[in-house]
Amino acid sequence: MASLSTAKRVVVKIGSALLVDRVTGHLRDDWLQTLAKDVADLKDNGTQVVLVSSGSIALGRGILNMPKTDLALEQSQAAAAVGQIRLAQAYETAMRPHGVTTAQVLVTLEDSRDRRRYLNSRATLEQLLSLGVLPIVNENDTIATDEIRFGDNDRLGAQIAASIGADVLVLLSDVDGFYSANPQTDPDATHFDVIDRITPEIEAMAGDAGSGLSKGGMKTKVMAAKTATAAGSTMAICAGDVMHPLQALNNGARATWFKAQLNPQDARKRWISAMKPFGALVVDEGAARALLNGKSLLPAGVTAVTGDFERGDPVSVEKADGTFICAGLSRYTASEVQAIKGRQSAEIEDILGYPGRAALVHRDDMAL
Repeated sequence: MASLSTAKRVVVKIGSALLVDRVTGHLRDDWLQTLAKDVADLKDNGTQVVLVSSGSIALGRGILNMPKTDLALEQSQAAAAVGQIRLAQAYETAMRPHGVTTAQVLVTLEDSRDRRRYLNSRATLEQLLSLGVLPIVNENDTIATDEIRFGDNDRLGAQIAASIGADVLVLLSDVDGFYSANPQTDPDATHFDVIDRITPEIEAMAGDAGSGLSKGGMKTKVMAAKTATAAGSTMAICAGDVMHPLQALNNGARATWFKAQLNPQDARKRWISAMKPFGALVVDEGAARALLNGKSLLPAGVTAVTGDFERGDPVSVEKADGTFICAGLSRYTASEVQAIKGRQSAEIEDILGYPGRAALVHRDDMAL
């Protein structure tokens, strides 16, 4: 199956039960050191890595000596506020000897539901990765309520993998893959090495039980797999409680691999193509040729604008005679495009009063 060492971009989800000792409530520093070495080795090999890490509430709960029973919302938020600082510090300390700069990115479910916020968070992650930084993403438990929560970091990991076009999503778990039943209670449970497609039968096999401080059960992992594989990411579930878990996976440790249904680029283009456009950008012949040759759309090539759209909304790009060229996501509002159409990108700041992006529609956000 997929190899981490040959992937261009990998997202790794780390659960609370792996990071925080269930008895003491303290961070498992020895384990974190081996994970840091694995991540550094991947980065040295040219792979971009994003960590989606639980642990802030579990860590804060231990520091504040809170009970291990379910916490009230305000208690969870208080624990998260304390734990987030310690968690970010722990990752920074673990990665520093390897020369890796870390960044904390806190999100809520609303950040993926709102297109503008989704694009902002995606752009931030892309910029961090381009700078060689290791983003560490967590749900913002200090402000999230039940209505705006992902609820588990399996699905958050899948959302991040989909948004940045990751080749591989790894769910480090307390089990070594997907079974036909719970292997802890059913000795006849069958392990799946590879799942080509998530069928209703596979979904029916998934249970709900989480473990210890972890909220995610197998059902959430299958839901994550559906999101990730549809977006072009191969997903692995593997045992994370071993030392050097990513190295072990890359060396062939037992796991379940869910096959991607498309590659990430094709999946993103299909997603863009399926959206109903909020407006249209009419372009001249020069811009049309450039687009067909894989270039981004610049303001200079736009001759007219129709519709009412915001930044991040889908638009169609057409010739003056109505010939459809492509669909894409606009990086400006309709009124902003109206102001800068036909102008050079260097003029954008003078026209709008603030520095803008050179492209109206970037080629990565375009489906021909």
